[in-house]
Amino acid sequence: MEGKEEDVQLGANRFTERQPIGTAAQGDKDYTEPPPAPLFEPGELTSWSFYRAGIAEFVATFLFLYITVLTVMGVVKAPTKCSTVGIQGIAWAFGGMIFALVYCTAGISGGHINPAVTFGLLLARKLSLTRALFYMVMQCLGAICGAGVVKGFEGKNQFTLMKGGANTVNPGYTKGDGLGAEIMGTFVLVYTVFSATDAKRSARDSHVPILAPLPIGFAVFLVHLATIPITGTGINPARSLGAAIIYNQEHAWNDHWVFWVGPFIGAALAALYHQVVIRAIPFKSK
Repeated sequence: MEGKEEDVQLGANRFTERQPIGTAAQGDKDYTEPPPAPLFEPGELTSWSFYRAGIAEFVATFLFLYITVLTVMGVVKAPTKCSTVGIQGIAWAFGGMIFALVYCTAGISGGHINPAVTFGLLLARKLSLTRALFYMVMQCLGAICGAGVVKGFEGKNQFTLMKGGANTVNPGYTKGDGLGAEIMGTFVLVYTVFSATDAKRSARDSHVPILAPLPIGFAVFLVHLATIPITGTGINPARSLGAAIIYNQEHAWNDHWVFWVGPFIGAALAALYHQVVIRAIPFKSK
């Protein structure tokens, strides 16, 4: 027993200096503020990586709409919600797909899959206007194609009867309610995107392993849980546009502006908050 106690004491005293954690561990972390992206970068238009990124955004948004709208269809057409995945399942489909697709495309295009995210990053000078517009176009085209494939599976009559997964302001709520829900929901999403991908945070907290797509997907999941009863949850203008175009009914178009104005305002507020408040916190280094 005495030998074992000596071994324990030796092990405990082998490293006399405690290893710093948290902000105390920032001493040897190098950090360089990335330069802002130019507003227009002509060289991008001749680069294959530029078009490859756009294709990645198209495919990702296509898959996103296919899985999520098909999930919505399955819930809506069931006689009782108890026999389906329900609202929680829809929220998991949206959040889970964002997690998977951001993970797959982050190294190619940044994994935006959402014009509101692209808009917020544009305002923060994380990408050029040229790339932002290209991404938005490809995202919208991918969303239209994804919703179109779902309509092909379900059939025109069934798809229309189940409202095509289109976003509308639900009965009992005003357009102002819907707008507010979209602003707040998109703020949560885009703020999470900024926080999860912040280079300063990576340098400061590199001792903490973090998979950036996970908090982003989880934010999408939580926002859907909160706002599906209000608007069906847009927070993604491409998702709303794709479903609205394929569904193409008047009441969906009446509310459609909410699902562009709300997300863009929410994204702008998140970009402003992150740049003015969060990024203003000094990076401490010994």
